[in-house]
Amino acid sequence: MGQPVRDYLLTLCITAAVTYLLTGPVRKFAIAAGAMPEIRARDVHREPTPRLGGIAMFFGLCAGLLVADHLDNLNSVFELSNEPRALLSGAALIWLIGVLDDKFEIDALIKLGAQMIAAGVMVVQGLTILWLPIPGIGTVGLTQWQGTLLTVALVVLTINAVNFVDGLDGLAAGMVCLAAAAFFLYAYRIWFGYGIEAAAPATLFAAVLMGMCLGFLPHNMHPARIFMGDSGSMLIGLVLAASAISITGQVDPDTLLVFEGSTREATHAALPVFMPLLLPLTIIAIPMADLFLAIVRRTWNGQSPFAADRGHLHHRLLEIGHSHSRAVWIMYFWSSLIAFGTLTYSVHSESMWIILPIVVLSAVGLVLLLLPRFQPRAPLWAQSFVPPRYRRRRRTGEEGEPVPGEPSREGPGAAPEEPADSVRVPEGINGATAVGHRSRLPERGKVGSPR
Repeated sequence: MGQPVRDYLLTLCITAAVTYLLTGPVRKFAIAAGAMPEIRARDVHREPTPRLGGIAMFFGLCAGLLVADHLDNLNSVFELSNEPRALLSGAALIWLIGVLDDKFEIDALIKLGAQMIAAGVMVVQGLTILWLPIPGIGTVGLTQWQGTLLTVALVVLTINAVNFVDGLDGLAAGMVCLAAAAFFLYAYRIWFGYGIEAAAPATLFAAVLMGMCLGFLPHNMHPARIFMGDSGSMLIGLVLAASAISITGQVDPDTLLVFEGSTREATHAALPVFMPLLLPLTIIAIPMADLFLAIVRRTWNGQSPFAADRGHLHHRLLEIGHSHSRAVWIMYFWSSLIAFGTLTYSVHSESMWIILPIVVLSAVGLVLLLLPRFQPRAPLWAQSFVPPRYRRRRRTGEEGEPVPGEPSREGPGAAPEEPADSVRVPEGINGATAVGHRSRLPERGKVGSPR
């Protein structure tokens, strides 16, 4: 693959380095500016944590695009297309709204309007969907209004999907990074594999997005020292949506005729990732599912779709007994399985060998999800070698005496007995469940503050 890969790697590294180095000063600025809101009912962290991490991510985005503009193999993207400028304009607007929200808590409807305006700014500058590949029909051209409405809807959905999933340390940045990696591989294949120059901007956007997330993750992994806030979650959501719109609505499937034989065959060959309505569901399927379930749940309960609660997927993982870190890694697993599974299927859609590993890995993922439901107990001979939560509980007789043959929980590593009238403090809120019994989070309550 040669020189272009090195240029992309350099762009990614510069973006990650700038984001990483700026996150520390941004954290101090956030503390000084008072961007440390009090812990809300839906939060899982136990100490006030500064936000505004999106400031570092935005400057990382600017640095990555600036470096790419001066590289021989990537500067043609800026000369032949206006999409990088369109992305930067929309990103600057959505980032500014996010910064104000992190500090002053802007109303949800105002943020929704700003997201639509940012999408409109990108459409005006040429970053829009021009046509759709429809199975069995071929390429269908869209009118200006149709393309604009579809583009705005895709941008708003993707931004809010990423924003909704940003509830655990490192979750949103890691999931978007995985989605961007899968998207980069697909876009690179379209550009250099098929020689289609229209896929170049999407490839660049995906590389820069990976750098933004990788640079921020060391500061955001559990326990997080800083949160990206809405200024970061909305920003990376917009960049991901821009990548999808660029390659979906700008690349003409007819250019694949040389390799696929006909318009319909070309459409079917590119279908797994080419369909704009399907692409967000496959690349970021987990955040989209969380967004859909949240809207249905809140509407069903008579609440506003923008009313925050503790019913998101990551909250439910904590409730069934997963620790903070394990819940994040499970979400990573499912995101990788869906994104890279779809990517592999788009390359070899006729191979049945792809389905078998996906089915096996899905079964493994289900076992991981249900793991806290099982309460394995070590055999008697291994009681002294395992953590207390895996030891057999001591059964007592009618007079409170231990049953013969049952191991005693007393000892240096045993958990103390709790009085019957004691109230257990919830464990596992911040992942501290390595020793002792797991306990559920407090019952979810209605939260009136907007997300």
